[in-house]
Amino acid sequence: MKPLLLGVLGCSLVLAVQALYSASDDVIELTPSNFNRELIQSDSLWLVEFYAPWCGHCRNLAPDWKKAATALKGIVKVGAVDADQHKSLGGQYGVRGFPTIKIFGANKNKPEEYQGGRSSQAIVDGAMNALRNLVKERLSGRSGGSDYKQSGGGGSSGGNKKDVVELTDDNFDKMVLDSDDVWLVEFFAPWCGHCKNLEPEWAAAATAVKEQTKGKVRLGAVDATVHQVVSGRYGIRGFPTIKIFRKGEEPEDYQGGRTRGDIIEKALDLFSDNAPPPELLEILSEDVLKKTCEDSQLCIIAVLPHILDTGADGRNSYLDVMMKMAEKYKKKMWGWLWTEAGAQMELESSLGIGGFGYPAMAAINTRKMKFALLRGSFSETGIHEFLRELSVGRGSTATLGGGVMPKIHTVEPWDGKDGQLPVEEDYDLSDVELDDFKDEL
Repeated sequence: MKPLLLGVLGCSLVLAVQALYSASDDVIELTPSNFNRELIQSDSLWLVEFYAPWCGHCRNLAPDWKKAATALKGIVKVGAVDADQHKSLGGQYGVRGFPTIKIFGANKNKPEEYQGGRSSQAIVDGAMNALRNLVKERLSGRSGGSDYKQSGGGGSSGGNKKDVVELTDDNFDKMVLDSDDVWLVEFFAPWCGHCKNLEPEWAAAATAVKEQTKGKVRLGAVDATVHQVVSGRYGIRGFPTIKIFRKGEEPEDYQGGRTRGDIIEKALDLFSDNAPPPELLEILSEDVLKKTCEDSQLCIIAVLPHILDTGADGRNSYLDVMMKMAEKYKKKMWGWLWTEAGAQMELESSLGIGGFGYPAMAAINTRKMKFALLRGSFSETGIHEFLRELSVGRGSTATLGGGVMPKIHTVEPWDGKDGQLPVEEDYDLSDVELDDFKDEL
């Protein structure tokens, strides 16, 4: 028995090292199974840290997070989500790096990003400011909450029922089967208890999926007790039944979990599978850069060698590598841009590239005015490693030069051809005598 006991203790010690918070702390551990009950349906203000156990910054924050939780006990709820383990929750709230702290106030579906310091005092101050603002909103009669309530009159669902499309015998074929979008359709019965439990999760997921896929994945619902033609067509026997519809394909049964996090995660996977890769655009004007970067959390920008240095074949090989990476990371919905060396000197300067080291690549967050540079090779392997590190919150970043976007010049697009040296004019000197220059010599 002793070797077995030692083995159990050894495992426990390993787990203890990995876990940042325990039941004895005042930090409330949140998971997909308790998130709705503890936080979404709560009237309290919440501060939630999304972390990964391997993240050094998260480990450094943990003592201050615990201290702040103790100080705020009974006033503001302080929680933590292991977003490495519970990726669905992190994905639901757009978490891309660790630690990320969000403030869940009146509208639990739209938390605010916490931008304050990471000391216990700064966290407490930030919480109290948020609490003060929440109280002011309530005094003024503005709740800021969602306008959707569960059928049974429960608390906020974190979603909007309007985002769930009501499907009927009359509109099903046109809305779903003829659509280029991917559909998740719930077949329900109003008297079904499991359906009532699913309703707030389905509504919250519908809102999040609509935003994150720009309407390319949609959630619908069919009252199978009323619309028996379409329900009979798909052999619906139990409730709720969820099916996935893709244009031109037979529907498949949804086999995932029934929490909003599970539903969102599946919807994003479907979006990724069906979405085309993002466009790879040449930076031809300020509008191209602004639109691409403002619509994306990260903008991946390559500065490629001059066309005279690579020719069309060399440039296209670099662009092919970028397109493969854009396809690989299309689920992230990042923007992808490129420019020729020397065409956007202010941009190069602000990124610290400037005049050498081509091809180069940077990832820019225009909201935070931060960027990271590719240090490895400009290859599928090198870029994949660079982007993978960024996607899990690793890698060093710096502030974009001056904290503002650099000046972008309007340039002509590349014509897809090899470059040509400028043609010099020929001068006919046959009738020029050397004596003509003797005054100047």
